[in-house]
Amino acid sequence: MALEITRGDITRFTGDAVVNAANESLLGGGGVDGAIHRAAGPGLLEECRKLGGCRTGEAKITGGHRLAARYIIHTPGPVYDPARKAECREKLESCYRNALSLARKNGCRSAAFPLISAGVYGYPKQEALETAVRVIQEYGADLETRLILLDPEAVQLARKNFPDLWRESGDAD
Repeated sequence: MALEITRGDITRFTGDAVVNAANESLLGGGGVDGAIHRAAGPGLLEECRKLGGCRTGEAKITGGHRLAARYIIHTPGPVYDPARKAECREKLESCYRNALSLARKNGCRSAAFPLISAGVYGYPKQEALETAVRVIQEYGADLETRLILLDPEAVQLARKNFPDLWRESGDAD
């Protein structure tokens, strides 16, 4: 199976699971998290309330609700702190590994990821991209995976640094 990187709207992904760059409350927020909650509808918030939150680097799963994907896998990424770079990298790696593991345990054959922690959580986009690609390729080789980017800087970095994985697409399906 393969990893592809593309630009698009992750809420439009039509595969098995969409990974949400959540916060620890799982109750919605800004960026990708807010977009997923808005697109999935109020049933997602109700289901998330029952989960009791999620610690950074861990992952929890809900139904897809109004998304085309069957599942949403929520994983809170680390808030970047340059003084704790190694710890932040370990937590970010855990997000991808735990999301992939949860997808596999729930019978998923495909999953779409955002670039976790690279927005308001301040993770440097180049490092976040390298970590995502490395961990997804290492732990997600048995799944069809897509890294779906929206941020113009992340798109430019992906095109430049991973041309073999880049797929031109205006869509996330």
